[in-house]
Amino acid sequence: MNLINLENVGKAYGPAPLLDAVSLGVGEDDRIGVVGRNGGGKSTLVSVLARRVEPDAGRVTHTRGLRLGHLTQRDEFAPGATVRSVVLGDRAEHEWAGDARVRDVLAGLLAGLDLDAPLAGTSGGERRRVALARLLVADSNLLILDEPTNHLDIEAIAWLAAHLKARRTALVVVTHDRWFLDEVTDRTWEVVDGRVERYDGGYSAYVLAKAERARIAAATEEKRQNLLRKELAWLRRGPQARSSKPRFRVEAAHALIADVPPLRDSVELTKFATARLGKTVYDIEDVTVRVGSRTLFEHLTWRLGPGDRIGLVGVNGSGKSTLLRLLDGAVQPAGGRMVRGKTVQLAHLSQDLEDLDPARRVLESVEEIRRRITVGKREWTASQLLERLGFRKEAQWTPVGDLSGGERRRLQVLRLLMGEPNVLLLDEPTNDLDIETLTELEDLLDGWPGTLVVVSHDRYFLERVTDHVVALLGDGRVRMLPGGVDEYLSRRAAAVAVPAPARAPAPAPAQPRRSSGQDWKARKELDRLERRLDKLTAREAELHAALAEAAADYERLLALGDDLKAVQAEREQVEEEWLLLAEDL
Repeated sequence: MNLINLENVGKAYGPAPLLDAVSLGVGEDDRIGVVGRNGGGKSTLVSVLARRVEPDAGRVTHTRGLRLGHLTQRDEFAPGATVRSVVLGDRAEHEWAGDARVRDVLAGLLAGLDLDAPLAGTSGGERRRVALARLLVADSNLLILDEPTNHLDIEAIAWLAAHLKARRTALVVVTHDRWFLDEVTDRTWEVVDGRVERYDGGYSAYVLAKAERARIAAATEEKRQNLLRKELAWLRRGPQARSSKPRFRVEAAHALIADVPPLRDSVELTKFATARLGKTVYDIEDVTVRVGSRTLFEHLTWRLGPGDRIGLVGVNGSGKSTLLRLLDGAVQPAGGRMVRGKTVQLAHLSQDLEDLDPARRVLESVEEIRRRITVGKREWTASQLLERLGFRKEAQWTPVGDLSGGERRRLQVLRLLMGEPNVLLLDEPTNDLDIETLTELEDLLDGWPGTLVVVSHDRYFLERVTDHVVALLGDGRVRMLPGGVDEYLSRRAAAVAVPAPARAPAPAPAQPRRSSGQDWKARKELDRLERRLDKLTAREAELHAALAEAAADYERLLALGDDLKAVQAEREQVEEEWLLLAEDL
């Protein structure tokens, strides 16, 4: 049974309709992800579904007894509202405290917030959590969520996905977070040119199915051309050709990517990066960083090498943005030693939008940096890159002052890339970007040779463009995570599950203790692993240098590339052994 039906619905906010004769329904078991370009009509579609916006044509019907929860992109609360008044209303404590769902939502979204705190002056992330909590504590049989992951960190997004999967409420969600879409949806609607194209499966299945549709369209056109040629031949000598209609098969979509090469040629990129950067990029040794009276990092040691692609995750307030500002020189260490390579050409995309001349045209603001650059093995003009990041020909002559926040973000990213940096720091680069633009940006970064550090709550983007994940867990150290984001979430869950005691803990039950002899052996093994890591790191640096020197010797490049992969694999294994042993001591 459908909870909502749309019949020939049309809606426009200008000459081009956002929805044109759209007919579809939302069933009681549907879990639908809505994708499409920014400004393409996604929010309009879900607002029409929720009856927040009336269509210009057609009809929207809700089934009797529909209990609808709708999260909009703007979190609005009454003046003087508190967390408690918004989320719990006037319910007595014994009422909501006895409700398992309410307790789960409060623990998952509002653990760090005072229920009696006023909402005035709170951050965007805190307001988003409160708006979500208000929606999720209610008894709804359909949730319509418009960008629910905005302003949420990786942990909160993972909690929200797990909550929605366990809840099994009918769901319609608009988001650019592709990992989230894969986790919570089993159908996909793409809003494009006033239509709504429907696909089975979450985001990954949607990508495969769309590729298959493109393949079928190309094959159909080729067959049509063949039929035309055969028709001409028939006029002269034979019967009309016959053709069979191709069937849709997901296996065919898999066949499309069966022979696709790896996303990035790591050896080639490392060779270019080493040639541009040399052996040293950043060496941070025993560094202390203070912000005001607070010490964010103490005795921090970290090395960034040529071609490293690092994803940086951490709890809010752990210092992710500060660490990037330390690298770009905006924050100075209070102690320790920091060496920056002489050839480093740094570009830093911060969360603040760069001030641009509002009267300048988009193309002019890019060409003032550079008119053309080389990414990978291809040369691109400023206009071509603008088109790849969503600025069509006519949009390239739009004054900068008329751009939206997402468009300004795209322009800022492109201006940085046009400077041809060899070290790129990206702080939340995915904010306000649609999936199509994210895909183009990822493709550009695949061919970009240099050292990359990314801070992002978008798990898909983070794992897509980086090779390693490091974490700030609030203890002033940078920790390598061989298990990536999954390892980070499991560590955070373990830390939250064991809160610090308010008083001295009771004596623990007797546990088999490690003997002093075992301690000595473990520390000896730790020393051995550290020495092995030093040797592997030195060997890796030697191979990078050899790759740069052997640029013209293809056979030697292949051999060195194989050696480098083997050394990197062994280094990762030794690092994992070192981490596990260090945690036990």
